[in-house]
Amino acid sequence: MEHEIQDQGGCVIVSLKGDVDLQNSPEARTILLACVERSLPVLVDLSAINYIDSSGVASLVESLQTARKKGTTLILVAVSDGAMRVLQLARLDKVFTICDTIDDALKEIG
Repeated sequence: MEHEIQDQGGCVIVSLKGDVDLQNSPEARTILLACVERSLPVLVDLSAINYIDSSGVASLVESLQTARKKGTTLILVAVSDGAMRVLQLARLDKVFTICDTIDDALKEIG
C-alpha cells in the first residue's frame, strides 16, 4: 500500500493506493488516525484501492468514530468499485459520507 497526504482548503486529503488488507491495515490505521488527530476535516481518496478487506474497513470505521469524537469530519472520496462493493456489503455506504470528487467533498464540508 502506498499513501500520499496533502493539505488543501483547510482539509487533510489522504490518498491510499493498492491493497488495504491484514498486512497493510495497521499502517493505514496509523496514517488515518494521525490525520484525524489534526482536528481538520479528513478526505480519504480511495480511487486507487485495488482491494480492501475487513481489517481495512475496520481502520476506516475507527477513523470515522475518532473524527466524530473530535467534532470533525471524515469523508470517503472517489471510492473504487471493489472498495464500494465491500462497503455496500457491510452496509457502511450508509454510515460514511461518500463523495465522487474532492471538489464535491470540499462543498459538502462547506
